[in-house]
Amino acid sequence: MAPENTLAAFRLGAQHGFKAFECDVKISADGVAFLMHDTDLKRTTGEPGTAEEMTWPELSRLDAGRWHSPDHVGEPIPTLSDIARFCFDTGSDLNIEIKPTPGRNVRTGELVASEAARLWVGQSRLPLLSSFSTSALEAARAAAPELPRALLLEEWSPGWFEQARSLGCVGVVMDHTMVDAPVVERLHRAGLFVMSYTVNEAAVAERLLRWGVDGLITDVMDRAALPERSQLR
Repeated sequence: MAPENTLAAFRLGAQHGFKAFECDVKISADGVAFLMHDTDLKRTTGEPGTAEEMTWPELSRLDAGRWHSPDHVGEPIPTLSDIARFCFDTGSDLNIEIKPTPGRNVRTGELVASEAARLWVGQSRLPLLSSFSTSALEAARAAAPELPRALLLEEWSPGWFEQARSLGCVGVVMDHTMVDAPVVERLHRAGLFVMSYTVNEAAVAERLLRWGVDGLITDVMDRAALPERSQLR
């Protein structure tokens, strides 16, 4: 319905009643925090090259919508600052996934956290910083300890629970196939929230919510297609 990691997607989500959003954030060669999932530019801009090796003036000229549909030709890559303004204007919450290019975990974690702290200074509702990279989360904690953090998991790894605790995380965000009732109970007992991704089927959403999962990350724009916690019996 809209190209990923663009203001068009955020606006469309808001039009459908969503008040919490997730995005992937990288750092340009000249230190600007911007939204993009992939390491390279090809899939979402059609251009060659590595995203974090380009300066922001170079990135800002790219078309992040043409690949998706004719309606979104000319859609620019947004900065984290653009998304912050959207969140303030709409009263939305934000989950910022720190998405470093391999080998740049510490720099990306530090600069994304510093920029988020600067943008949200004085705000009562702070963004969540999440990442699969423990070194990025450690750098984020050092740069902006006041911002909440969550460990992202796509598969079980030794010591994941201890890592989340040692990083001072407030929650864990995991692939929905990893979640069951005992996992949710263990994390809740430790005072951590549980979120699951990417949940696009109603039956999966209902099962997760019944187990007590605190939040779902979805690509489904129609909220009526997924159950609300209040609808469960």
